[in-house]
Amino acid sequence: MEYRIQEMPAFRFAGVAARVPMQFEGENPAIARLAGSITEEQRAEMHRLMDLDPREVVNVSWDSDTDFQREEGELTHLIGVLTTRPAAEVGAGLATLEAAAGTWAVFPSDGPFPEAMQQATADIYGTWLATAPYELDGFRMFSFSRIRDDGTAYSEVWVPVRPRSGQ
Repeated sequence: MEYRIQEMPAFRFAGVAARVPMQFEGENPAIARLAGSITEEQRAEMHRLMDLDPREVVNVSWDSDTDFQREEGELTHLIGVLTTRPAAEVGAGLATLEAAAGTWAVFPSDGPFPEAMQQATADIYGTWLATAPYELDGFRMFSFSRIRDDGTAYSEVWVPVRPRSGQ
């Protein structure tokens, strides 16, 4: 499975957040509603704050009722940007989530949206982690997708990792 390792400084996600039902396949209607709720002021504020690669609007998922192992319960989802600006500078009704400095495994995918990205995510958790020299460093992950007019997309899934114990 193709991936790269990216070292990141401490940062925060800034955006709009909500608890949503866990859904492994297809477009999650609750996340679509969350995206549709973003105001022009919030969009402008996110654009102002965005100062860290990948410099994309990202989707962040964490705090799953089942640690992302089963398609049941809820998780917290944020649509926003990565920023190194202090939390006190985040305005316009945006939520924040802190991310410690650390190592992230980055998995690109390209194909039908959202299927290709969802399959990549399943492969990360179902296959890659079993043999990788890394283990999860928490269950917070984020992704972005550049969707094309033909229904395909280039996506990246970013997962926090640390070297596997004993390696």
